[in-house]
Amino acid sequence: MLATIEGPVVLAGHSYGGHVMSHAAEGNPDVTALVYVASFLAEPGESLVDLVEKFPGARLGGAAQPSPYTTPDGTTATELTIDPAQFHELFAADVDTTTAAHMAATQRPLALSAFQAPASTAAWRSIPSWVLSATKDEAIPADLSRFMAERADAKLVEVDASHAVTVSRPDVVTATILEAAQATTR
Repeated sequence: MLATIEGPVVLAGHSYGGHVMSHAAEGNPDVTALVYVASFLAEPGESLVDLVEKFPGARLGGAAQPSPYTTPDGTTATELTIDPAQFHELFAADVDTTTAAHMAATQRPLALSAFQAPASTAAWRSIPSWVLSATKDEAIPADLSRFMAERADAKLVEVDASHAVTVSRPDVVTATILEAAQATTR
């Protein structure tokens, strides 16, 4: 996807999307900034499980419901969804009840292996980065966000929001992405 975009690129990722974008951005000279929105910044060799165990406060894992699925090679693996009964409280506490119920009903499962796989790169080491920390996040606690931002020498922006900050505070998310774009324009 990045190869199809001409000119400078600011990548933004939410939650485990930070893990994905850090890998995708590595070595791409067109990526001028990374914006981690209530997201993970893993070191090579470090998994998302390793990160959530560094600081207390991550409660979302306890609401994860495992389900088996068949992989392309025919083996069975595990994917996770958030218990709909706990979704509003643990994922989207600052989102209205109707929207949170819709989010819970339409959530996509996530392969457990995505949380267990160690990072192979850390693009934030060489690309200017911003971390938007949701201080009421039950998935990525604020102390963990601060730790990751500090070790990445990233610009830290904090907002009183849940993990669903993209829904509850799109104004702050947008402002942070625009700040990153303006600061890294060539």
